[in-house]
Amino acid sequence: VQLQASGGGLVQAGGSLRLSCAASALTFSRYVMGWFRQAPGKEREFVATISWSGRTTSYTDSVKGRFTISRDNDRNTVYLQMNSLKLEDTAVYYCAAARTAGLTSSSNSYDYWGQGTQVTVSS
Repeated sequence: VQLQASGGGLVQAGGSLRLSCAASALTFSRYVMGWFRQAPGKEREFVATISWSGRTTSYTDSVKGRFTISRDNDRNTVYLQMNSLKLEDTAVYYCAAARTAGLTSSSNSYDYWGQGTQVTVSS
């Protein structure tokens, strides 16, 4: 199983980025997908998760209204559209796959992880 995250970069505060995570060697449509992030000196934290079908999503409070998680089961890809970026969004962003029936924000519930992509927001 491989999760390949991409799309990170350097962006000014208030800007936007779209992260992608391409999955291979798993039945993608049967996995809950999530995005997590880890800032320097901090623990990894939950950002967003999406159900198998894509109809249900959940976000951490700090990104609600700014970030949107989506998926394309035909392309085995999950996305994270990040708008109105803030300095505190700077982190390494990881995608993850969980073979669970329902949404989960617990990193312990995720079975597979991508390698991470750096997002840096500058002032």
